[in-house]
Amino acid sequence: MKDAEDIHRPMLNSLQSTSAKMKKIVLSVNAGSSSVKISAYSALFGQAPIQLAEAQISGLTAPPPTLRYTRHGEKVINDEEVKDQKVSTQADAFDILLKTLIDDNGVPEISSKEDIAYVCHRIVHGGDFVRPKLISDETYHNLEKLNDLAPLHNSTSLVIVHRCMSDLPKTTLNIACFDSQFHHTIPEHIRTYPINQDIARSNHLRKYGFHGISYAFITRATADFLRKRVEDVNIIALHLGSGASACAIKGGKSLDTSMGLTPLAGLPGATRSGSVDPSLVFHYASDVGKLSPASTKELHISRAEEILNKESGWKALTGTTNFGTITAALDPSSSSSQNLSREEVAKMRLAYDLFVDRICGFIGSYYVSLGGQVDALVFAGGIGEKSDRLRAAVVEQVSCLGFGPVDKEANETRVGQELDDDHAVIEIAPETKKGGHKVLVCKTDEQFEMARACAEDGEFWR
Repeated sequence: MKDAEDIHRPMLNSLQSTSAKMKKIVLSVNAGSSSVKISAYSALFGQAPIQLAEAQISGLTAPPPTLRYTRHGEKVINDEEVKDQKVSTQADAFDILLKTLIDDNGVPEISSKEDIAYVCHRIVHGGDFVRPKLISDETYHNLEKLNDLAPLHNSTSLVIVHRCMSDLPKTTLNIACFDSQFHHTIPEHIRTYPINQDIARSNHLRKYGFHGISYAFITRATADFLRKRVEDVNIIALHLGSGASACAIKGGKSLDTSMGLTPLAGLPGATRSGSVDPSLVFHYASDVGKLSPASTKELHISRAEEILNKESGWKALTGTTNFGTITAALDPSSSSSQNLSREEVAKMRLAYDLFVDRICGFIGSYYVSLGGQVDALVFAGGIGEKSDRLRAAVVEQVSCLGFGPVDKEANETRVGQELDDDHAVIEIAPETKKGGHKVLVCKTDEQFEMARACAEDGEFWR
């Protein structure tokens, strides 16, 4: 079977100016284990997309599911419980989100499925794909094979890809945007594991890296803020959320990143251990080589993967997956702290200190990798954007490298008030001396980055 790109290439290569001037509707889809989000954009070829609406269903794994919907930046539905509709899978959630969008008279650009020209899907593990890929039947089956490398991450996205391929008009093009593609520039000596290379090649065992869609946005936004070309930017970027990673970016390209073969490596997260001694899991439990009861016919998950991905991180240390709860517990004046025992506060402190330590370790390593030529340290992701306490602690610990000190008012007030779609980057620590480095906070936007990549690629636009 021919690849979809081969089928469409003659038409794509003869792109007419009239088509390039036509506005198209682009959907960006981000499917997680417990939520699904879609963003709708109006786009012209070669120009930045304009968001029309955004919808999200959360709570798929912790019912009841709730719906949030915004139109042109204004909240229309705010975390309402989804009633009288079946919502047990990501595909169910996608159907409801799409119907919400189509039924909204406030978005006249989308009145039926036929109005949707492109659907961009965030795929966590793209293997050796180095750029977005038009999804044909062949591409879909290749993505299914990658489930063996990322059983806990790709399967949820592919459920929606399959639904779109079967239910949306044939004129709608489905495009895979890979979290790993940004890191294809990592040098061989960094991405290679010191194991038998014949086995490594045959089983595709190497560092891939993830959060790449976010890092692509962060790099571009930071370059704009610094008034530099993307290819001239050197930064250390931190995508900190329930899944967390760090990335050294040299000349606008990924030089190294903390995640590896899978998103498990590197920094700890809400339920992930991050990097640990590989033999630890065999001492932790006796059944680690067996399949987890959560495995299905299509999805094989070992107990080891389940323990390190779902039963570790700060959930294992504190009992909560909410990092905000952890930081609040460390504030003696907060009600959260006053309602906790000394032992419970100590657990929160351990999780917090551990996270700060691991983050600083990667900053130090990447500072050396970049030879000290660093334009900025950039915080992003839910925790990176919201936790002024964490940002201040990290910057203080790496101050010996020329970062900081943090501007208290900028860190604690301006970020919360000014960080938005129009101001994607806020400076919280300027260069205060020769050899010093800026510290920035970036509101990353993976949905926009996927739509932008689609709108700028002539291979897709028709």
